[in-house]
Amino acid sequence: MDLQFKVIKSDSKTNARLGEYKTKWGVHKTPMFMPVGTQATVKTLSTEDLKSVYADTILSNTYHLWLRPGEDIVNLAGGLHEFMNYKNGPILTDSGGYQVFSLANKKDIHEDGVYFKSHLSGEKLFLSPEKSIEIQNKLGSDIIMSFDECPPYPCSYEYMSNSIDRTIRWAKRGKLAHKKSESQALFGIVQGGEFEDLRKKSAIETVKLDFDGYSIGGVSVGESKEIMYKAIDYAVPYLPKDKIRYLMGVGDPIDLIEGVMRGIDIFDCVSPTRLARHGNAYTRGGKINLRNNKYKTDFNPIEEDCDCYACKNHTKAYIRHLIVSDETLGSRLLSIHNIRFLTKLIEDIRIHIEDETLIEFRDDFKTKYYGEKNE
Repeated sequence: MDLQFKVIKSDSKTNARLGEYKTKWGVHKTPMFMPVGTQATVKTLSTEDLKSVYADTILSNTYHLWLRPGEDIVNLAGGLHEFMNYKNGPILTDSGGYQVFSLANKKDIHEDGVYFKSHLSGEKLFLSPEKSIEIQNKLGSDIIMSFDECPPYPCSYEYMSNSIDRTIRWAKRGKLAHKKSESQALFGIVQGGEFEDLRKKSAIETVKLDFDGYSIGGVSVGESKEIMYKAIDYAVPYLPKDKIRYLMGVGDPIDLIEGVMRGIDIFDCVSPTRLARHGNAYTRGGKINLRNNKYKTDFNPIEEDCDCYACKNHTKAYIRHLIVSDETLGSRLLSIHNIRFLTKLIEDIRIHIEDETLIEFRDDFKTKYYGEKNE
């Protein structure tokens, strides 16, 4: 699948870039944030909700959909788009690697694949590069991911070195197994942890396989922001300028800005909906927890200038009431707001790339977001 990605403008002061890619769903602007719909749904939100917050591409999870309802059922439905009636834009599926390696013991990882137990039933399962691609082919997503190992943090240099070598071998096998290259783009994944030479090696060897796009994995797994940013810096110089760069599992607002400044095009994260389920909301003044008593009589929106449905129609006091009463609508309204916060942040980032004022925007955002009252 030819994503027809092109860079529209590069920032002369940073590595940030404006871009766009084309699919059968239209033209999609980058930088971009993708909400996560793990089990063919972004938790509590409808397709119409996602359209209202200007979510374009979304992500679903291969491992969870494999277990239920099963890739064959999704295939019978006509693929993920038909199954979940998502017609807003592309769907990306991850390979299942992260979920597998968070559940499997090291001794269960072999050259042929990974042996582990289902977190639902305890059933013994096996997932290989070929099986991951087969599942994703049946799911019918627009962008699929190569099967990789996501090593724990921290881990030894020796373990990481062996891991990236195996991931590259798995990437070759997965690419050979890909049966729907005309309709599904396949991305390779760069690993290497905090080690500069291993990130470089992983990037160079993965690029040799000529994938449709490239992802940086193994970040946001417990490391500091400083180490995360270095991992990006170590990999980006060796990735093609004419293909999409995807930072996996990252969604903290400041990380979106810092990632874009380092040359990243797309991001995904479960954080906006997960935070919502715990009563938290993003604001330009930092995260707030609406469970706090001070919001009991606060009849203002979460943010005055936010254009999301929650802020245009409801107050903090009402949403707090829903959250403490364990009403699902509370989580839904906060999820709408939190995703819109991140998509609006990305829109602002694009404007500042165009104006070449991204550094100033980053500094101003940090001052407001991490002010004294939020520290």
